[in-house]
Parts: sequence; C-alpha cells; structure tokens
Amino acid sequence: MTTNVSPDSPNLKRDTHTSIWTGALLIVLGLVAIVLPNISTFVAETWLALILISTGSAKLFYSFQTRDQGGFVWKLVLSILYIGTGVMLFTNPLTGVLTLTLLLGSFLLAEGAFNLILAFRLRHNPNWFWVLVDGIVTLALGAFIWFGWPTNAPWLLGTAVGASILSTGFSRVMLALNANPAPSQPDQTASA
Repeated sequence: MTTNVSPDSPNLKRDTHTSIWTGALLIVLGLVAIVLPNISTFVAETWLALILISTGSAKLFYSFQTRDQGGFVWKLVLSILYIGTGVMLFTNPLTGVLTLTLLLGSFLLAEGAFNLILAFRLRHNPNWFWVLVDGIVTLALGAFIWFGWPTNAPWLLGTAVGASILSTGFSRVMLALNANPAPSQPDQTASA
C-alpha cells in the first residue's frame, strides 16, 4: 500500500522546514566546533565520559537483575570497567584527550593497513583501485595523528567532531531542499 503525499501537504512543509532549521543549527554548531577546537575536544571527551558512566551504571543494574541467569561476575566486571573508564576520562580530561587521540591514530593506522592488504587481494577486480586509495588516505590520516601526537591532541578530536557535525548539517539541509518536489507539470500528451 502506497500513499501519495502532495507537495502542498502541511506535514511535508513542516517536516521540510524542521529539517532545514535543524540542518542550519548543525552547520552553525559544526563551524563553532571547528573554530574552537580545544573547547569542542573537551566537550566531546566529557560527553564520552558521561556516556560510559551511564552505560556502566545501566550494565551494573542489569547484572544484578540477571544474576541468576549466569555470567554475573563477567557482567559485573564489565560494568565496573565502563564506569571506571568514564570516571577516569571525566576526572582527567587531558589524559583522556591524549588517550583518545592516540587510540584514533592507532585505529586509522590499522584500518589503513588492512585496507591496503585488501586492495592487493582484490587487484583482479575492476574497482580495486578505490580500496587502495581509501587505504592510503586512511593510513596517511593515522600517520598524521600518530606522528603529530601529543601536540595535535587538544584540537584534533574537536575539529573532527566539528567536521562531522558540519557535514551532517549540510546533508540534512540538502535532503530537505530536495524533498520539495517541483510543482507537477500538466501532461502535454493528454491534451494532444
């Protein structure tokens, strides 16, 4: 069952306006994060700390709720690990930023290396070159982070988060602008 939505529908117009305003807000927040990378890095690190603490608390509650189902000790240890990591990031933000930046660089180096290996294994496929390019770019980003560490740590995460938010905002605005179909043209063949 399909429904036809009229371009003049109030719901479509409201949703489009909401998406445009949301996208515009994300663009502004992304630009602020890029312009103030030290602050946005600290905010991102603190946000991650709060997420880990919240997740650990939920896991701790769940471990006690399901202690009769087995694996209680492992659930308890995992929840304590989440809470401990979150508290460490929250109470030592500079150490958290340094650690997260180093982890990001290490992840990108490993991903780039794996993509290069994959590219050479796929070299008989017609589009293997794009996997190679992806591997080289990812490896270069990882090396940039790794060899610039720790001096790039205060601004890098905030800039990356800002770029992501900015990109999301642009894509939301562009999707919303494309959601309004052009007014329908009368069918010329019917009148002929």
